[in-house]
Amino acid sequence: MSVEDSAVVSAAVLDPDSGESASYGDGAFDTASIVKVDILATLLLQAQDADRHLTAREKSYATSMIENSDNASASALWRIIGKADGLDAANERLGLTDTEGGDDMLWGLTQTTAADQLTLLQQVFGDDSELSEASRTYLQGLMGQIAVDQHWGVSAAADGSGWALKNGWLPRSRTGLWDINSIGRVTVAGHDYLVAVLSKGNSTQAKGISLAEAVARAAVSVFTGDGASASATVSP
Repeated sequence: MSVEDSAVVSAAVLDPDSGESASYGDGAFDTASIVKVDILATLLLQAQDADRHLTAREKSYATSMIENSDNASASALWRIIGKADGLDAANERLGLTDTEGGDDMLWGLTQTTAADQLTLLQQVFGDDSELSEASRTYLQGLMGQIAVDQHWGVSAAADGSGWALKNGWLPRSRTGLWDINSIGRVTVAGHDYLVAVLSKGNSTQAKGISLAEAVARAAVSVFTGDGASASATVSP
């Protein structure tokens, strides 16, 4: 597996049962639409603090934002949570130390790292979480019902339909290059893994997706010992 000269990729994977993790690359990346998981986690945390349930409108926005990656719904919830200030405050509690919310309505330009996204996934899918069991179950459910045209990314590392994910894709107007990200939980041979893949500088969306999927498979193969995948190391 090779990476285009213009592209940069970072990945992190965790075996929740053993607590063992592995990573590749570092640095900050635009979140694009993967920040929508963080936005909803923030909303749920704020609702817990206020001892209230999400409103019908908030649930409608949340469903569209996660399952269909609807940007208007994300913008509505971004305003509700208090934009970057609200996100940053929640992330401090969630343990994300290198994530900074985008300015004003530019939620997709939130900066993050693969390590922080793995931390977020632990908050969503793990028992030791600031989020209540009900909040985690709700968010997990939405991530398991992503629209068919978005069934790509870390799901490539899973067995069949054993995955829950959120993808992000963003063409940068200045360069014409693509940010392609994918985060989620995948199941392989009955075992769950948390995976985050972030990339930037892809010449096309399709090449970025192929890179994300190849990196996700290689990351999980560190634990599964799949020789075919394990041999597909990332090289510049």
